[in-house]
Amino acid sequence: MSMTGPALLHPILMLAAATALLFAVVHDVAVRTVPNRVSLIVAAMGLVLNTLDGQLVPALFGGGLVFAGCWYCWRHGWIGGGDVKLLTACTLLVPPTSVPELVLFTAIAGGGLALIYLALGATLLRRLPADATLRPSGLLRRIWRAERRRIRRRLSLPYSCAISVGVLLTLSGALPIG
Repeated sequence: MSMTGPALLHPILMLAAATALLFAVVHDVAVRTVPNRVSLIVAAMGLVLNTLDGQLVPALFGGGLVFAGCWYCWRHGWIGGGDVKLLTACTLLVPPTSVPELVLFTAIAGGGLALIYLALGATLLRRLPADATLRPSGLLRRIWRAERRRIRRRLSLPYSCAISVGVLLTLSGALPIG
């Protein structure tokens, strides 16, 4: 069976969005920002996918609701602006009926990320011995040093990691709803 037209376009658009999300994660871990162009790429891929599926209006409605909730959180300093844009863009990437799952999975992944950072913070406060087993080199070593400083100072989390995990779990159909 050969794939043509819209059937071929779906995996190509998803691959482009996944590549953009991977870039967002790497950039967020490295410098704690999510470039606007990443959110634009993800949103554009989602808009095309939902247009092909005849779900554009419900997708825009769901995206608007998530944006409003995230904007409120941003105004109170609970989430970064790049994360607001990325999560809103990701709501356009998933089917409109899956937006609640996306928000749930992202929140769960964010909680897990926070627990990891708290555990690392507790470990770093005890000061690892000089001969600790985790001794990355090169670029990984630079990233690890920067992360240790951020963890010790209790700075922001790279929340694009949680958003990307939320998208992955949502698209994989992890919850048997509907």
